[in-house]
Amino acid sequence: MKNSNMIPGETGRVRTVARRLWVTTMLAGLAFSTAAAAQEAPSGAAEPAEGAAIRLNTIVLRAKGGTAPAYSGGQVAAGSGVGILGNKDFMETPYSTIAYTDEHLRNREAQDIGSAIGGTDPAIYVPNKRNIYETYTIRGFSSSADDVTFAGLVGMAPNMRGTTEFAERVEVLKGPSTFLYGMPPGGSVGGAVALVPKRADDDPLTRVTTSYSSDSLWGLHADVGRRFGANKEWGLRVNAVTRDGDTAVENQKHGVDMGSVALDWRGERARASLDYYKLREDMKGVNYFGLSAGSDVTTLPKARSGEHSLAAPWSFNTNETETFVLRGEVDLTDDITAWAAYGRRTGGYDALMTSSTLLNNAGDMTVSAIRSRRDGTQESAELGLRGSFITGAVGHDWTITATRFDSGNTYKDARLGITSTTNIANPDWGHAPDLSGYDASGPTQIINQKLTSIGVADTMKLFDDRLQLTLGLRHQTVESSNVMISPTGVRTTSASYDSSRTSPALAFVYKATDQLSFYGNYIEGLSPGQDAPANAVNAGETLPPYRTRQVELGGKWDQGAFATTLALFQITKPSAYLDPVTMVYGVYGEQRNRGIELNVFGEVAPGLRLLGGASYTDAKITKASVSENEGRKAAGTPAFMAKLGVEYDVAPVPGLTLTGALNHTGKRYASNDNTLSLPAYTVLDIGARYEAEIGGNPLTVRATIQNVTDKAYWAGGNLAGGYGAPRTFLLSASMDF
Repeated sequence: MKNSNMIPGETGRVRTVARRLWVTTMLAGLAFSTAAAAQEAPSGAAEPAEGAAIRLNTIVLRAKGGTAPAYSGGQVAAGSGVGILGNKDFMETPYSTIAYTDEHLRNREAQDIGSAIGGTDPAIYVPNKRNIYETYTIRGFSSSADDVTFAGLVGMAPNMRGTTEFAERVEVLKGPSTFLYGMPPGGSVGGAVALVPKRADDDPLTRVTTSYSSDSLWGLHADVGRRFGANKEWGLRVNAVTRDGDTAVENQKHGVDMGSVALDWRGERARASLDYYKLREDMKGVNYFGLSAGSDVTTLPKARSGEHSLAAPWSFNTNETETFVLRGEVDLTDDITAWAAYGRRTGGYDALMTSSTLLNNAGDMTVSAIRSRRDGTQESAELGLRGSFITGAVGHDWTITATRFDSGNTYKDARLGITSTTNIANPDWGHAPDLSGYDASGPTQIINQKLTSIGVADTMKLFDDRLQLTLGLRHQTVESSNVMISPTGVRTTSASYDSSRTSPALAFVYKATDQLSFYGNYIEGLSPGQDAPANAVNAGETLPPYRTRQVELGGKWDQGAFATTLALFQITKPSAYLDPVTMVYGVYGEQRNRGIELNVFGEVAPGLRLLGGASYTDAKITKASVSENEGRKAAGTPAFMAKLGVEYDVAPVPGLTLTGALNHTGKRYASNDNTLSLPAYTVLDIGARYEAEIGGNPLTVRATIQNVTDKAYWAGGNLAGGYGAPRTFLLSASMDF
């Protein structure tokens, strides 16, 4: 059929209109910045005493909703948001956290969340650099873009994948997070990722960045920020991004158009903000389902160079998101603050994907196609009170919060059958399938989800705040329904769910000195329970939310310019299956991950910065439906990972910085019976950046070669992750006006 394999909306005319729209947005931002520059008053900013006062005010403002200042070296922040506990310095946080700064994201040329959080953190494993649906594991448990928070609200981050240009911080909390944030929609239990939107700084900003990635992926990014008013109480930050072209993988194209506006107001006793963004992403020839191994496969094939694809060139995905978040807070007294936030996200995706099956050890495989479309709306809201008081020698920081998340998604899925039988050594993907019948049919599924919670927390401070003990509870209610729609339009509720559970939490921090602190926590995660299948004795019964438990102990050593953290943890996650003897569906399975993580960040010496660490995770199946698998390693989790990013300022050449990153990922089992495995791999990146001034305007030029040796490796925990990224050249130039 004519144009049957064309991305919807991908005609030249529409593409040209879209490009003009984004260019117009960026030019408008530049014009705005030029006009606003005349209004900036230079009143005494250079006076040392006043400059010190401004720095102090920034730190105080952080406690009222701002971001933490950057730690020495500028790569990470000195603290982050910790959900119900608010913003906390990393030395006083009873969890393992890290917050990557905008400066670090720009210097790494990280354009998606996986690149931002997975490059140097040994607790995070990103199974695929570029996929239509971004996933990663934290402490051995899977998470995805669905569970990323934006502007403090769950479910408001971009659909499927996210770009980073509108983020001031990308924050990561490792471990279950239901008590801190509420249950994530996707049920992630390994950790939580948060995008913190950019805000206008006191100093005006007009920055334009051009970028290139091999083979011919070009980009343009404009970032404009201004503050207005007698006390600069009004702020406006505008970001506009466009990228389009061929990636380093054959027959793969990637395009992104994104515009965001962030408004904020800060008064003496109140603050408010409005964040809005609209994003469209077009991808062709990009992996999703990848490759699965059939029952006759006893040896996995050797990986080919990453320039080869495991997706058909006719596959595509168009992903769109439009979101706004409104937030306000007011200081009711000097000790009590109230806040409220509401966000709404609309959008979905439109995709034609390949799903291939490896048939035997000779590499023969079948290729099938899946057509899928999703449209939906999500609403997220939060109310809260936070305050402090003293009882005798004990200080209390308390919080009460209530959250609600409503989601409705309509799906239209069709499996289109086998398009080709070929061999992995030289795949022939066949012709694009006929899609004429797809558009004539209606939706196939509707999924609704409602999450509500009430949480309370109290952090008690003793001995001049050296000992801090946190106690808390969150009561979570989960409601969901899954409606299947037949080709004739008959609707059947295949699953419905309405249950609740209370999650307790306990944590402590002991600051032995100003430089050394120890912490520990018990915290839980919740995942939606499943309905018993039709062949079970208890068919139709809805199981309560699965309770994942973590126990963690750790230490943090801050030497002023360089910090080291060490964490030991154990996470147990239950799972359900049908007992083959009793035929009762219940929570019988369990995976237990035990691990140790070492992280370092900051300036180890003047001009030398390190960011990275090492981890060992013993992921074990402790209870399983197949008893022979009990005691074996859980599939998809590397036992050992080590990552290190290095930056070195070349003193004889002012402005020149050499960069490098080493990423080692250990062996992973690709099956729960541990008969199939993927080998370890090590990838090296090198680069440099140079900072100078042209006509008084700061200029930064960055160049990076990823996977310098063009190492061939399997990226994921199984074959579905596809081949690892090939040698890729990145180049960007930023100028401030």
